[in-house]
Amino acid sequence: MNNREQEREELYKAIWNIANDLRGSVDGWDFKQYVLGFMFYRYISENIADYINAGEHAVGNLDFDYARLSDAEAEQARADMVSAKGFFILPSQLFVNVRKMAKTNPDLNELLEKTFKAIENSARGADSEANFKGLFDDIDVNSNKLGSSVARRNEKLVKLLDSIGDMKLGNYRDNTIDAFGDAYEFLMGMYASNAGKSGGEYFTPQEVSELLTRLTIVGKTEVNKVYDPACGSGSLLLKFAKILGKDHVRQGFFGQEINLTTYNLCRINMFLHDIGYEKFDIAHEDTLLHPQHWDEEPFEAIVSNPPYSTKWEGSANPLLINDTRFSPAGILAPKSYADMAFIMHSLAWLATNGVAAIVCFPGIFYRGGAEQKIRKYLIENNYIDCIIQLPSNLFFGTSIATCIMVLKKSKFSDDTLLIDASQEFVKVTNNNKLTQANIDHILRLFVDRKDVDYLAKVVKNSVIADHDFNLSVSTYVEKQDTREKIDINELNKQIDEIVAREAVLREEINKIIAELE
Repeated sequence: MNNREQEREELYKAIWNIANDLRGSVDGWDFKQYVLGFMFYRYISENIADYINAGEHAVGNLDFDYARLSDAEAEQARADMVSAKGFFILPSQLFVNVRKMAKTNPDLNELLEKTFKAIENSARGADSEANFKGLFDDIDVNSNKLGSSVARRNEKLVKLLDSIGDMKLGNYRDNTIDAFGDAYEFLMGMYASNAGKSGGEYFTPQEVSELLTRLTIVGKTEVNKVYDPACGSGSLLLKFAKILGKDHVRQGFFGQEINLTTYNLCRINMFLHDIGYEKFDIAHEDTLLHPQHWDEEPFEAIVSNPPYSTKWEGSANPLLINDTRFSPAGILAPKSYADMAFIMHSLAWLATNGVAAIVCFPGIFYRGGAEQKIRKYLIENNYIDCIIQLPSNLFFGTSIATCIMVLKKSKFSDDTLLIDASQEFVKVTNNNKLTQANIDHILRLFVDRKDVDYLAKVVKNSVIADHDFNLSVSTYVEKQDTREKIDINELNKQIDEIVAREAVLREEINKIIAELE
């Protein structure tokens, strides 16, 4: 087992142990919020303490330890810390100190509630206020789900503090795996029965995230800013920090999420990956109806895995056809399928030199009606750079073989690349998974932009028009016939030989029987 797999196994084991401790009292969705919320609490506690300690050690105060300071002494650092970190935590409210006294504190639940509110309130009135507001709303330390009495609830909270405190998260931050993303994905898998409730069917596996990110940064070592209009817990955005380095996303990470709980998890995720409050802007609203980043677009890199075939107002809202994001196509995405609306939104907010990579439901590539008219607009204006057919069963909660649409506003040729990557996977238990070799091969086909038998085809946009703007990869990339070729003449010859041999054997058997009689 390599280091990456070993780290993952250790992380999963730790989460599984916490699950066993809480089993029966907290269901999967709520459990996930508690685990990730307490991970966040531990992380920001260590983050601010490490920051203050490093400053003191640098000036020769080597014995200094913020956790041992009195709250009164610490108060003088509040303004500086809010300015530098966006928040402040008193020593008595640090994770390590709350955990130390947790078992003997009958008011543990009240202390935690007060601490969470104090952390949020420390950012009030500061530039970081929006990034901290409501972050702990989903972690209800007084919930009956934790226990029927205060004492029982506190028992669970002690177990949570101890389990999270024992996790080796400090090592993970700078290591090969994405600890938070992996925890999120693992928790989704553990509670598959809650997939619909948790939105797990839209969670993007990290390998797909990497492919989407790399498609948007071919030939680039940095981008101005990245954006995801349906950002979920932020895993797609954070791939840029991992691949390019967060300092090479110059103006930061932008996203919008309609689900309040997932929106909170996304902001927590940003902090857990050491993205400073000034470097991210995650909004909570309906992207299609109330986009929140008008002042920030255009974006040089856009990645997204929007919800498939979700309903929206569409033509029922007379204002939408005049919205500058949707009006260029002259028609709105159908009310039953908002997929094309997300694509038009992303295109509108894409920089002239930018690239967008969007996971798409396959139906939008061949259905007629409004979707066909929007495909016509995209092809005639030469905005579609590439369509990639992915394998089936890649995504948690759905076995559908999805596709990736790559959009560009500045193309040099009047054609579209279509790639059949449906066989680029390895089977892992019940799911398919992209390996690094699969990702590299798809990227090579994307960059080379050449015809490759059974894998890739560069198709003139006029030819796509002749096919009624059908963009299904199978329409243009021929499938390899892997059936065994049979020579019928040779087969007949072999049958004749078998029949003749059978006649000889019968004759010999009859002779033996005659002799025995």
